Amino acid sequence: MSDKPYRPNVGIALFSVSGEVLIGRRFRDDGPEIILPGLEWQMPQGGIDADENPRDAVMRELWEETGAVSADYLGETDWIKYDFPPYDGPPSHRLAQFRGQRQKWFALRFTGSDTEIDPLTPRNGQPAEFDSWRWERLDRVADLVVPFRRNVYRMVAQAFAGFAR
Repeated sequence: MSDKPYRPNVGIALFSVSGEVLIGRRFRDDGPEIILPGLEWQMPQGGIDADENPRDAVMRELWEETGAVSADYLGETDWIKYDFPPYDGPPSHRLAQFRGQRQKWFALRFTGSDTEIDPLTPRNGQPAEFDSWRWERLDRVADLVVPFRRNVYRMVAQAFAGFAR
């Protein structure tokens, strides 16, 4: 059992008008946040800055990772934790100080046009994390993510199932 803290984080289930969610394909590993061949997909997520409200963080992260700003709040989960897999990389990595993530997931309804979504443009000095994106059924996303995130994705799919209809 690790005595490291969990990193405060927001996750984003951005629902299209037809009820599918936006997923992005990660194109590089980021320390303990590994990707595995065939399991590069995930919904947008990111850290909460010090003294930042989670609702503000979710809109900032949505914009940083996808370029989207046209979204309405639908709901949110309680806090959900997950542990990172074992990490043998440099201890100076920004995520190495954490045991895993403590996330609050938000359901948002996308109200813009697909042309608004651009994951390749870096924003706020943050590098792009996704090289492509698509709309996917919420109940299929857990099978597309790395194994250590699957339980969280199943909980999110259950919590937000009503928004997918």
